[in-house]
Amino acid sequence: MVIPYAPGGASDVVGRVLTEGLAQRLGGTFVMDHKPGASTTIAGRHVVRARPDGQTLLLGTIVTFSMAPVALRQPGYDPVTDFTHLTQLCDTGALLVANPRWESLEQFLAAARQRPGQLTHASWGIGTTAHLPMVDLTARARVEMLHVPFNGSPPAMTEVIAGRVDCMIALVAACRGHVEGGRMRALGAVTLNRSAAFPNLPTVAEQGFQGFGGGAWYSLQAPPGLPEPIKARLTDAATETFRAPAAVEFMRSQGLAPAPAFGEAPLVARIRRELDLHRELMSAAGIAQQG
Repeated sequence: MVIPYAPGGASDVVGRVLTEGLAQRLGGTFVMDHKPGASTTIAGRHVVRARPDGQTLLLGTIVTFSMAPVALRQPGYDPVTDFTHLTQLCDTGALLVANPRWESLEQFLAAARQRPGQLTHASWGIGTTAHLPMVDLTARARVEMLHVPFNGSPPAMTEVIAGRVDCMIALVAACRGHVEGGRMRALGAVTLNRSAAFPNLPTVAEQGFQGFGGGAWYSLQAPPGLPEPIKARLTDAATETFRAPAAVEFMRSQGLAPAPAFGEAPLVARIRRELDLHRELMSAAGIAQQG
Protein backbone atom coordinates (compact mmCIF):
# COMPACT_ATOMS: atom_id res chain seq x y z
CA MET A 1 0.00 0.00 0.00
CA VAL A 2 1.83 3.08 -1.25
CA ILE A 3 1.19 6.09 1.03
CA PRO A 4 1.89 9.48 -0.60
CA TYR A 5 2.88 11.25 2.64
CA ALA A 6 5.52 10.96 5.34
CA PRO A 7 4.72 8.69 8.31
CA GLY A 8 2.71 10.07 11.19
CA GLY A 9 -0.11 11.94 9.47
CA ALA A 10 -3.80 11.32 8.84
CA SER A 11 -2.93 9.07 5.92
CA ASP A 12 -1.46 6.58 8.40
CA VAL A 13 -4.78 6.43 10.24
CA VAL A 14 -6.66 5.68 7.02
CA GLY A 15 -3.89 3.37 5.81
CA ARG A 16 -4.08 1.25 8.95
CA VAL A 17 -7.86 0.90 8.71
CA LEU A 18 -7.52 -0.06 5.06
CA THR A 19 -4.60 -2.51 5.33
CA GLU A 20 -6.04 -4.26 8.37
CA GLY A 21 -9.43 -4.53 6.70
CA LEU A 22 -8.01 -5.92 3.47
CA ALA A 23 -5.84 -8.43 5.32
CA GLN A 24 -8.82 -9.61 7.33
CA ARG A 25 -11.02 -10.06 4.26
CA LEU A 26 -8.47 -11.21 1.69
CA GLY A 27 -5.72 -12.82 3.76
CA GLY A 28 -2.04 -12.11 3.42
CA THR A 29 -0.09 -9.12 4.69
CA PHE A 30 -0.44 -5.54 3.47
CA VAL A 31 2.53 -3.25 4.16
CA MET A 32 2.39 0.55 4.11
CA ASP A 33 5.16 1.99 1.90
CA HIS A 34 5.56 5.75 2.41
CA LYS A 35 6.67 7.68 -0.68
CA PRO A 36 6.22 11.40 0.08
CA GLY A 37 7.17 14.34 -2.08
CA ALA A 38 6.26 16.41 -5.14
CA SER A 39 2.73 17.06 -3.88
CA THR A 40 2.03 13.28 -3.70
CA THR A 41 2.94 12.69 -7.37
CA ILE A 42 6.02 10.58 -6.54
CA ALA A 43 3.69 7.95 -5.09
CA GLY A 44 1.30 8.31 -8.01
CA ARG A 45 4.04 7.81 -10.59
CA HIS A 46 5.35 4.78 -8.72
CA VAL A 47 1.96 3.04 -8.83
CA VAL A 48 1.32 3.93 -12.48
CA ARG A 49 4.52 2.08 -13.42
CA ALA A 50 3.88 -0.97 -11.21
CA ARG A 51 2.68 -4.34 -12.48
CA PRO A 52 -1.15 -4.61 -12.51
CA ASP A 53 -1.28 -7.75 -10.37
CA GLY A 54 -2.93 -6.44 -7.21
CA GLN A 55 0.36 -6.44 -5.27
CA THR A 56 0.86 -2.65 -5.50
CA LEU A 57 -1.95 -0.30 -4.51
CA LEU A 58 -2.19 3.44 -3.87
CA LEU A 59 -3.89 5.23 -1.02
CA GLY A 60 -5.18 8.00 -3.26
CA THR A 61 -5.94 11.53 -2.09
CA ILE A 62 -7.74 14.61 -3.32
CA VAL A 63 -4.28 16.11 -3.88
CA THR A 64 -3.01 13.26 -6.04
CA PHE A 65 -6.02 13.28 -8.34
CA SER A 66 -7.63 16.72 -8.41
CA MET A 67 -5.10 19.27 -7.12
CA ALA A 68 -1.53 18.34 -8.07
CA PRO A 69 -2.48 17.59 -11.72
CA VAL A 70 -3.57 21.22 -12.16
CA ALA A 71 -0.81 22.71 -9.98
CA LEU A 72 2.09 20.92 -11.68
CA ARG A 73 2.95 21.14 -15.38
CA GLN A 74 4.14 17.55 -15.49
CA PRO A 75 2.69 15.46 -12.65
CA GLY A 76 3.79 12.33 -14.49
CA TYR A 77 0.37 10.79 -15.03
CA ASP A 78 -3.16 11.48 -16.21
CA PRO A 79 -5.34 11.42 -13.07
CA VAL A 80 -8.29 9.83 -14.87
CA THR A 81 -6.93 7.45 -17.50
CA ASP A 82 -3.62 6.24 -16.03
CA PHE A 83 -5.05 4.34 -13.05
CA THR A 84 -7.50 1.61 -12.21
CA HIS A 85 -9.88 3.50 -9.94
CA LEU A 86 -11.41 1.22 -7.32
CA THR A 87 -13.40 3.28 -4.82
CA GLN A 88 -13.62 6.29 -2.56
CA LEU A 89 -12.88 5.40 1.07
CA CYS A 90 -13.60 8.33 3.37
CA ASP A 91 -13.86 12.08 3.68
CA THR A 92 -11.92 14.08 6.25
CA GLY A 93 -12.31 17.50 7.78
CA ALA A 94 -9.53 20.01 8.45
CA LEU A 95 -8.68 22.80 10.88
CA LEU A 96 -6.77 26.03 10.52
CA VAL A 97 -4.17 25.62 13.28
CA ALA A 98 -1.48 27.97 14.50
CA ASN A 99 1.32 28.27 16.99
CA PRO A 100 -0.32 28.82 20.42
CA ARG A 101 0.94 32.41 20.59
CA TRP A 102 -1.92 33.27 18.23
CA GLU A 103 -5.12 33.40 20.26
CA SER A 104 -7.76 33.79 17.55
CA LEU A 105 -8.31 34.02 13.82
CA GLU A 106 -9.16 37.71 14.19
CA GLN A 107 -5.89 38.43 15.99
CA PHE A 108 -3.89 36.43 13.48
CA LEU A 109 -5.36 38.14 10.41
CA ALA A 110 -4.95 41.57 12.02
CA ALA A 111 -1.24 40.85 12.48
CA ALA A 112 -0.98 39.61 8.90
CA ARG A 113 -2.46 42.89 7.64
CA GLN A 114 0.02 44.89 9.71
CA ARG A 115 3.01 42.84 8.45
CA PRO A 116 2.38 42.01 4.78
CA GLY A 117 4.36 39.00 3.58
CA GLN A 118 6.00 38.34 6.96
CA LEU A 119 3.64 35.79 8.48
CA THR A 120 3.95 32.26 7.12
CA HIS A 121 1.71 29.30 6.39
CA ALA A 122 2.93 25.74 5.92
CA SER A 123 1.64 23.06 3.58
CA TRP A 124 2.62 19.63 2.34
CA GLY A 125 3.15 20.88 -1.20
CA ILE A 126 1.99 23.25 -3.90
CA GLY A 127 -1.57 22.62 -5.00
CA THR A 128 -2.53 20.57 -1.92
CA THR A 129 -5.42 20.72 0.54
CA ALA A 130 -3.17 22.72 2.84
CA HIS A 131 -2.21 25.18 0.10
CA LEU A 132 -5.16 26.05 -2.15
CA PRO A 133 -7.64 26.77 0.70
CA MET A 134 -5.08 29.19 2.20
CA VAL A 135 -4.81 30.87 -1.19
CA ASP A 136 -8.58 31.29 -1.05
CA LEU A 137 -8.58 32.54 2.56
CA THR A 138 -5.78 35.07 2.12
CA ALA A 139 -7.54 36.46 -0.94
CA ARG A 140 -10.82 36.78 0.97
CA ALA A 141 -9.07 38.37 3.97
CA ARG A 142 -6.93 40.60 1.73
CA VAL A 143 -3.70 39.62 3.41
CA GLU A 144 -0.32 38.59 2.03
CA MET A 145 1.49 35.62 3.59
CA LEU A 146 4.54 33.55 2.72
CA HIS A 147 3.88 29.93 1.71
CA VAL A 148 6.36 27.35 3.08
CA PRO A 149 5.86 23.86 1.56
CA PHE A 150 7.08 20.63 3.18
CA ASN A 151 7.12 16.95 2.14
CA GLY A 152 4.31 15.99 4.49
CA SER A 153 2.00 17.05 7.28
CA PRO A 154 4.19 15.90 10.23
CA PRO A 155 7.24 18.04 9.37
CA ALA A 156 4.98 21.01 8.64
CA MET A 157 3.22 20.64 12.00
CA THR A 158 6.59 20.34 13.76
CA GLU A 159 7.57 23.78 12.43
CA VAL A 160 4.25 25.33 13.45
CA ILE A 161 4.55 23.87 16.96
CA ALA A 162 8.11 25.20 17.20
CA GLY A 163 6.95 28.65 16.09
CA ARG A 164 9.19 28.79 13.04
CA VAL A 165 6.05 28.83 10.85
CA ASP A 166 2.89 30.61 11.97
CA CYS A 167 -0.01 28.49 10.78
CA MET A 168 -1.27 25.78 8.45
CA ILE A 169 -4.36 23.85 7.45
CA ALA A 170 -4.15 20.34 8.92
CA LEU A 171 -6.44 17.35 8.77
CA VAL A 172 -8.29 16.70 12.03
CA ALA A 173 -6.90 13.18 12.32
CA ALA A 174 -3.35 14.52 12.13
CA CYS A 175 -3.55 17.57 14.41
CA ARG A 176 -6.16 16.59 17.02
CA GLY A 177 -3.64 15.39 19.61
CA HIS A 178 -1.54 18.54 19.23
CA VAL A 179 -4.57 20.81 19.61
CA GLU A 180 -5.92 18.94 22.63
CA GLY A 181 -2.42 18.90 24.14
CA GLY A 182 -2.04 22.68 23.79
CA ARG A 183 0.87 22.48 21.35
CA MET A 184 -1.25 24.07 18.62
CA ARG A 185 -4.26 26.36 18.68
CA ALA A 186 -7.23 25.71 16.40
CA LEU A 187 -8.40 29.00 14.87
CA GLY A 188 -11.33 27.59 12.90
CA ALA A 189 -12.75 24.56 11.15
CA VAL A 190 -12.05 24.47 7.41
CA THR A 191 -15.40 22.88 6.60
CA LEU A 192 -18.87 24.15 5.81
CA ASN A 193 -20.10 22.62 9.08
CA ARG A 194 -18.40 22.36 12.47
CA SER A 195 -16.14 19.38 13.06
CA ALA A 196 -17.69 16.53 15.05
CA ALA A 197 -14.35 16.21 16.84
CA PHE A 198 -14.40 19.93 17.87
CA PRO A 199 -18.09 20.90 18.05
CA ASN A 200 -17.40 24.12 19.97
CA LEU A 201 -14.90 25.43 17.42
CA PRO A 202 -16.48 27.89 14.95
CA THR A 203 -15.84 27.37 11.28
CA VAL A 204 -13.78 29.92 9.39
CA ALA A 205 -16.98 30.69 7.46
CA GLU A 206 -18.74 31.61 10.73
CA GLN A 207 -15.95 34.09 11.48
CA GLY A 208 -16.68 36.38 8.59
CA PHE A 209 -15.83 34.33 5.50
CA GLN A 210 -19.17 33.02 4.33
CA GLY A 211 -18.93 30.13 1.88
CA PHE A 212 -15.34 29.28 2.78
CA GLY A 213 -14.79 25.60 3.43
CA GLY A 214 -14.08 22.28 1.92
CA GLY A 215 -12.55 19.00 2.87
CA ALA A 216 -10.35 16.20 1.70
CA TRP A 217 -10.83 12.57 0.80
CA TYR A 218 -9.01 9.28 0.40
CA SER A 219 -9.48 6.63 -2.24
CA LEU A 220 -8.02 3.33 -3.47
CA GLN A 221 -6.27 3.02 -6.83
CA ALA A 222 -4.20 0.40 -8.64
CA PRO A 223 -1.99 0.43 -11.74
CA PRO A 224 -3.73 0.57 -15.13
CA GLY A 225 -4.85 -2.73 -16.59
CA LEU A 226 -5.75 -4.47 -13.33
CA PRO A 227 -7.69 -7.67 -14.19
CA GLU A 228 -11.41 -7.41 -13.49
CA PRO A 229 -11.57 -10.30 -10.94
CA ILE A 230 -8.81 -8.70 -8.82
CA LYS A 231 -10.43 -5.29 -9.18
CA ALA A 232 -13.79 -6.63 -7.98
CA ARG A 233 -12.29 -8.42 -4.96
CA LEU A 234 -10.30 -5.38 -3.85
CA THR A 235 -13.23 -3.01 -4.32
CA ASP A 236 -15.60 -5.23 -2.34
CA ALA A 237 -13.10 -5.73 0.48
CA ALA A 238 -12.33 -2.00 0.76
CA THR A 239 -16.02 -1.08 0.70
CA GLU A 240 -16.85 -3.61 3.41
CA THR A 241 -13.95 -2.30 5.51
CA PHE A 242 -15.12 1.30 5.47
CA ARG A 243 -18.77 0.43 6.01
CA ALA A 244 -18.09 -1.73 9.06
CA PRO A 245 -19.67 -0.16 12.21
CA ALA A 246 -16.46 -0.42 14.25
CA ALA A 247 -14.46 1.31 11.51
CA VAL A 248 -17.09 4.04 11.12
CA GLU A 249 -17.06 4.72 14.87
CA PHE A 250 -13.27 4.88 14.97
CA MET A 251 -13.10 7.17 11.93
CA ARG A 252 -15.60 9.60 13.39
CA SER A 253 -13.43 9.89 16.50
CA GLN A 254 -10.58 10.90 14.18
CA GLY A 255 -12.56 13.50 12.20
CA LEU A 256 -13.23 11.11 9.30
CA ALA A 257 -16.47 9.92 7.71
CA PRO A 258 -17.24 7.10 5.26
CA ALA A 259 -17.32 8.18 1.62
CA PRO A 260 -20.70 9.43 0.35
CA ALA A 261 -20.66 6.69 -2.30
CA PHE A 262 -18.46 3.70 -3.05
CA GLY A 263 -17.27 2.24 -6.34
CA GLU A 264 -15.47 3.43 -9.46
CA ALA A 265 -18.13 5.63 -11.10
CA PRO A 266 -18.68 8.08 -8.19
CA LEU A 267 -14.92 8.34 -7.68
CA VAL A 268 -14.13 9.17 -11.31
CA ALA A 269 -17.02 11.66 -11.44
CA ARG A 270 -15.69 13.38 -8.32
CA ILE A 271 -12.17 13.59 -9.73
CA ARG A 272 -13.40 15.16 -12.98
CA ARG A 273 -15.60 17.66 -11.13
CA GLU A 274 -12.90 18.73 -8.70
CA LEU A 275 -10.23 19.02 -11.38
CA ASP A 276 -12.38 21.72 -12.98
CA LEU A 277 -12.99 23.41 -9.61
CA HIS A 278 -9.32 23.57 -8.62
CA ARG A 279 -8.24 24.67 -12.08
CA GLU A 280 -10.63 27.65 -11.74
CA LEU A 281 -9.39 28.45 -8.23
CA MET A 282 -5.75 28.48 -9.30
CA SER A 283 -6.53 30.64 -12.31
CA ALA A 284 -8.47 33.13 -10.20
CA ALA A 285 -5.60 33.29 -7.72
CA GLY A 286 -3.08 33.84 -10.48
CA ILE A 287 -1.02 30.77 -9.57
CA ALA A 288 1.12 29.53 -12.45
CA GLN A 289 1.70 25.82 -12.89
CA GLN A 290 4.95 24.68 -11.28
CA GLY A 291 7.73 22.52 -12.72
